[in-house]
Amino acid sequence: MAYPQMVMYDEEFKQINAVIEKLLREANAKVIFLVDKNGQLISGVGETERFDTTSLASLTAGNIAATGGLAKLIGEKEFSILFHEGEKDNLHISIVGGRVILVVLFDSRSSLGLVRLRVKKASDELTAVFDRLMTRAEEKERSGIQDFPFAEITDDDIDNLFS
Repeated sequence: MAYPQMVMYDEEFKQINAVIEKLLREANAKVIFLVDKNGQLISGVGETERFDTTSLASLTAGNIAATGGLAKLIGEKEFSILFHEGEKDNLHISIVGGRVILVVLFDSRSSLGLVRLRVKKASDELTAVFDRLMTRAEEKERSGIQDFPFAEITDDDIDNLFS
């Protein structure tokens, strides 16, 4: 399914951050990342400075793509939740609204059950935010409005700027 070009507005970005910050607290997680399926980091909260967020985002998207291939091989549409257990830290990876990837890193201060419970609630809230963004993008696409930051700049404006 092809989605129209989505533009993230400050209002929605703040809503998204509020949801994942609440999830960070309620799940007792160390860090949470929200990544698009192309591997671009949308947002991160918690101990994000410990990580190469660009690599984490692209590897997460690759992980989802690879497991999507496995799912198709066995007749599934996708695996919407992935869990990786390490010696000290664990990763819970889930697809939110079919559009973005929610990555929760947690340790022994939390449990998989608690993380899954809190992720379910946060996923519903995030899906609602992304649904509103998609509705806005679809309306703009139908009306022919281009919502790019520099769409109103003309060649004459650029020439005047540099002359």
